[in-house]
Amino acid sequence: MKKVLVIGGGAMGSAFTVPCLDNNNKVTITEPYSKKFIRDLSSKNKFHSSLKIKLSKKLKFKKFSENLLKEKFDLIAIALSLSGIDFIGKQLKKAKVKAPILILTKGLKYEKKKNKIFTISEQLKRNYNLMNISVLKGPCLAKELARKNQTSVIVANRNIKIAKQIGKIVSTKYYLIDFSTDVTGVEVCSAIKNIYSMLIGAGQNLNTSSSLFQRSINEMKYLTRYFKGKESTTLGLAGVGDLYVSAAGGRNSKMGNYLGKGYTFKNAKKKFMPNDTVEGEQLVREIAPFILRRMNKTRIPLMINLIRAILKNKKLKVN
Repeated sequence: MKKVLVIGGGAMGSAFTVPCLDNNNKVTITEPYSKKFIRDLSSKNKFHSSLKIKLSKKLKFKKFSENLLKEKFDLIAIALSLSGIDFIGKQLKKAKVKAPILILTKGLKYEKKKNKIFTISEQLKRNYNLMNISVLKGPCLAKELARKNQTSVIVANRNIKIAKQIGKIVSTKYYLIDFSTDVTGVEVCSAIKNIYSMLIGAGQNLNTSSSLFQRSINEMKYLTRYFKGKESTTLGLAGVGDLYVSAAGGRNSKMGNYLGKGYTFKNAKKKFMPNDTVEGEQLVREIAPFILRRMNKTRIPLMINLIRAILKNKKLKVN
């Protein structure tokens, strides 16, 4: 039995506790700032308002604090939104955490001073001196994982032995783990698929969407190579696998559908998705300054069109 701490009580963090508990681990979950999820997780029946299920009674909820981080855990999984990465980086550094860290969060960070894009693991290493970091990505809808539907994901660490050790802690018969040493490629693919799932969703029929899917994969290959990842990773779980899931049933694809119908992003967000987080839009705003200034726009026309449509609030062109 291993001691696992999950930081982030949202859908993905809470769903991740399900296989961890089923693999006979002692699991604690904490939530730094969402009152809704704190209320869900601290209640007697542990009914999660986003997952729409009752979580296991074995799951222990603890209030987030520096003392909690100082407890001894065999694994700390971070499932916060991208905006919470700096916050938790500071807290982990302050608490001098030595336990292995597993990043579930997907995204990229643009640093204006250095005019460079960093992955989440790079950001935590550079800014907060956190070294024992692995990442977990792949085609995983939280609601399906929470209901124990068969799910395949990938754990990446430059030291494959560490990745496999984490796999032993979290895997079950329904939560299947693959492994990779291509940390950069896995992180880049898992982030940019949010942008491309929006573009695929803009296709108004299967023929158009399939064409956009193929073109999206080509652009993802180029971007993965550009950021020093392996092209083969694009064709794996973190790339094509995750892109398929997001395009088939995610919020990004849903927003893309409205953009494909001729709505501007602001109008679609206000009218149809006022309370939904659209990760692809957040990522566009984060990395657009670098993409527009530094990259060969002819190699990524789909992404460039989406960036301009969102930043200038114009109709999307996908032809």
